[in-house]
Amino acid sequence: MNVKEIYKRKLVSIEEALSKIKSNDTVVVALGPSQPPGLLSHLHLIKDKVENVKLITCLLLKEYEFYRFVDKENAPFKMESWYLGSFERDLYKKGKITYIPNNLHAAGTDKIDSEKIDVFIGTGTPVDEKGFLSLSLSLVYEKEMIEKAKTVIIEINENLPRTFGDTQLNIEYVDYFVEYNSPLLEFPSIEPTEVEKRIGENISELIEDGSTLQLGIGGIPNAITKFLVDKRDLGIHTEMLTDGMVDLFYKGVITNQRKSVWKGKMVGTFAMGTKKLYDFIDNNISIELLRGSVVNDPYIVSKNEKMVSINTSLMVDLSGQVCSESFGVKQYTGTGGQLDTHRGAVLSKGGKGIIALRSTVKNETISTIVPTLPEGSYITVPRQDVDYVVTEYGVAHLRGKSVRDRALSLIKIAHPKFREKLLFEAKKLNIV
Repeated sequence: MNVKEIYKRKLVSIEEALSKIKSNDTVVVALGPSQPPGLLSHLHLIKDKVENVKLITCLLLKEYEFYRFVDKENAPFKMESWYLGSFERDLYKKGKITYIPNNLHAAGTDKIDSEKIDVFIGTGTPVDEKGFLSLSLSLVYEKEMIEKAKTVIIEINENLPRTFGDTQLNIEYVDYFVEYNSPLLEFPSIEPTEVEKRIGENISELIEDGSTLQLGIGGIPNAITKFLVDKRDLGIHTEMLTDGMVDLFYKGVITNQRKSVWKGKMVGTFAMGTKKLYDFIDNNISIELLRGSVVNDPYIVSKNEKMVSINTSLMVDLSGQVCSESFGVKQYTGTGGQLDTHRGAVLSKGGKGIIALRSTVKNETISTIVPTLPEGSYITVPRQDVDYVVTEYGVAHLRGKSVRDRALSLIKIAHPKFREKLLFEAKKLNIV
């Protein structure tokens, strides 16, 4: 096999690659930092040549011209998303796109089972002399889509880190290559607020030496890492690799030596952060990026002893129902892997499933612990699965507890200004 000749034969311009997308095609776009900015920046150029093209996305990180030509019907592009990033959320608010309910570990396989995939577009590192490239930053659903799509288009970007695990892809699996050496899409860490720091400190007290961690997205997970510097021999088995994990690795806190599976390896299904993270994972043999169907499988998560899953929520009702993705019927983000990793951690020997949230929002005018969730709210973690709930005011352990005991525990960690009202409402509902 002459790799250079094969690559040259498959290398096309962005315009030619996009010409392979036809009316009524279903096109899957790689997740988050693995999205192909070159292809997506030019996608609007085919708007007059196609109709009813379905785009399936997840956590888009950049504004693109094609957004102007997306709608639910009578438009060149239709769009649906597994997880609403800020740009998808804006389109959702305008009624332009729809959401796909999912658990991350099954998002890709469920979609493959439900409909045909015509085109996959993603990114990869330059092809090596053996004919392999690395899918680099995400393996949530990308590999499954590549295996099933009729046409695979990979945007080569020399700035992408080469990662290990299951990210390697042979040139034979790709139909067309384009080259677009753009800066990597970064997701800067937000400095935690004082409230988030107090939440992080409360959570850190639940984490024992030798635990394996899963951290979600946002200020609270970022805050947690700052309170783990005195811990020993922590491991990582997580949906998303973040900048904070790099800091803990260099401080000797994360060693991965007491993990039960993939011992010695930091395991994730995608990486999203800044250049610090991307430089860290580049050619780092201690990092394993594996498919979301593996990393987030609750059974596999549970194989790690002392597995601790830490995720954030929008609100929790007094019975313990967790809503992390919507305000009533208005979708805000998505389920992602929250239920996957929470269930896996609870099943783990010595494990803990932690749901964290600020006790209030909008300048302390609204309590996030509520008597009942707003009508139509989507349940992310059912109350029968909930383990720990943490706010800046403390920790409520709900697993195995009655609704009455749950309510009393949650009221104790609510903001003080809302506790009396919550107790009053709990009595009206005949909970306490």
